[in-house]
This record gives sequence, structure tokens and C-alpha cells, in this order.
Amino acid sequence: METGLRKKLITIAKIAISAILIYFIFTKVDFKEVLQIVRKSNPFYLTAAILLFIVSKALASIRLNLYFHQLQVKLTQKSNLKLYLLGMFYNLFLPGGIGGDAYKGYLIKKEFQVETKKVVSVLVLDRLSGLLLLFIYACILGVLLDNHWLNTYDIPMGFLGVLSVVVFWFLNKRFFGFVLPVFWKSFGLSALVQMAQLVCVVFILLALKIDTNNIPYLFIFLISSIVSVLPLTIGGIGSREVTFFYGATLLALDENTSIGISMVFFLITALVSLFGIIYHFKKIKLITQDQ
Repeated sequence: METGLRKKLITIAKIAISAILIYFIFTKVDFKEVLQIVRKSNPFYLTAAILLFIVSKALASIRLNLYFHQLQVKLTQKSNLKLYLLGMFYNLFLPGGIGGDAYKGYLIKKEFQVETKKVVSVLVLDRLSGLLLLFIYACILGVLLDNHWLNTYDIPMGFLGVLSVVVFWFLNKRFFGFVLPVFWKSFGLSALVQMAQLVCVVFILLALKIDTNNIPYLFIFLISSIVSVLPLTIGGIGSREVTFFYGATLLALDENTSIGISMVFFLITALVSLFGIIYHFKKIKLITQDQ
């Protein structure tokens, strides 16, 4: 009972924080203008953005399956993709219930009798692998940005980008040796995942008729993606918008446009995640490659 109450309180707190942050943002920007920016978006580029987002999630599911295979859970890519999509749906639309990662871990443990510690480890490492590439790309774009405030940090950012790879590899080797054989494959897939999302945002920028000075917006997007990973809000709602707002302020960009980018990316995420509802009602049969 205490655990159930604690989960409910955490969920309520996350919803409250998201609501407060969204309210705060829309006291700072012209909501009508933001909607106008979104409404005028080019459907061709929006479609391209959706396709790139789908590609990024398909690649992310392949990366997760690499880790599952190290547990000797050799799921087919098709059944793993279904499980991944269901996890996306749970993470965004059922925050008060079981989380997407927790449900994936529960099913893998139940179906294949894998040690809980190892299941949790690969799920965490999968997230950290994606986070690592967000950080590296943010360092690269931070160096490329022509901004007087960031230019003084070019060398530290470059150094931290390289150091982060070394530290992550060492942590894998020291504490998670059973997944070390797929370290560079997962690293490469993470690079492709985040690149696909960056291209997705480029198409969002084109859809909103922003075809110049793209690097600052892409930089803010990467920082907002890192911030949204923090388990403080529901699906990053609110935290991403706040990051876009203050990032736009610091980099002298239009705040309304920045919030419009954030809104479109969230709507794309929600649209794709919604398809996971199919597997909420239709039980997933986890098929392995030897079946």
C-alpha cells in the first residue's frame, strides 16, 4: 500500500510540475502567435519530420535489442519493435500506471527468467547510451555556434565530449562487462538515432519557414532533450518548453518560434506513441529468433 501511495504521489507531483511549467511559459509568450506559427507549417516538411522521428525510434528499438541479445533474450526485431512502441505509449499516455521501461523489464524477466539486476542494467544503459550522444552532439554544435557567451567554452566542450565517451566505456567495462561486446555497435546506433532526430527538427524548422540560423535551435533542442530525461515531469512536458524559452532568450532567438518548435516535436512524439495503444489491448507475443 505504501509503495502504491508513493507512486501516486510522485505521479501527481510530476503532473503538477508539468502544469506549472506550461502555465509559466504561456505567461511569457504570446500563445496565439505560437499557434499561428504552428498552423502555418508546411505539411510536406511536417510529414518528412514524422518519418524521420519514426526512423529514429526504429533505430532505438534495434539498439535496445542489441542489449537484450546480450542477456540471451534474442527477440526478433518485429516483436521487439512492438514492445518498444508499447513502452512509448505507456511512458507518455499512462504516467499513473506502469512506466514503459518498467513494463518492458517486467515482460522480459517474466518470459525469459532473466536476473532482475541485468534487465534493469540494460534498460538503464540503453537510456544512457542515447543521453551520451545527445551530450556529444550538443558539445559539437556548441563549438560550431557563433555566440560570444559560448565561444569561451569551445575547448572545454570539445574536451568534455571526448571524455564522456571514455568515461562511459570505462563504466561499461568496469560494471557491465556482459554488454561490452556491443558497446561500439550501440554507440553507432545511438549516433544514428540522435542524428535522425536532429534531421527531424531540421524538417520542423523548414515546416515553420525557418531556413537560416538553424544551429542555435538545434543546440537548444539537444539541451532540452537532455533536460527532459530528468524524471521531474510527465514525458518531458513543461521542462522541454522551459528549456526552449530560456535557450531562445540566451541565444537571442524568437521565443514564440522556439516554443512552436517544441510544441510540434511533442505533437509528433505523441502521434507516434499513440500507435502503441494497439499493443495495450492486443497482447504482444515475444518471439525469439530460434522460434
